[in-house]
Amino acid sequence: MPNRLICDVFREMRDAHEHRNYGYMKGLIEEAQTLANRMEAKLYDQKDFVRAEKAYRKHKKALKKAGINENRFD
Repeated sequence: MPNRLICDVFREMRDAHEHRNYGYMKGLIEEAQTLANRMEAKLYDQKDFVRAEKAYRKHKKALKKAGINENRFD
């Protein structure tokens, strides 16, 4: 499946409704749900990454303050 935006799916839904062609509406709804779920998962991944990066910086600062060389843990 090529990369599609959810806006394109919504546009197709509007076209189908305008022409009263509901034959493939279930498929479009499923596709919209899948794309929205992917977007939501990506947002959570980004949030987790930011949280992990903040924790890393906090621990790195604590190690530096304690006089421990953090490179020895690599």
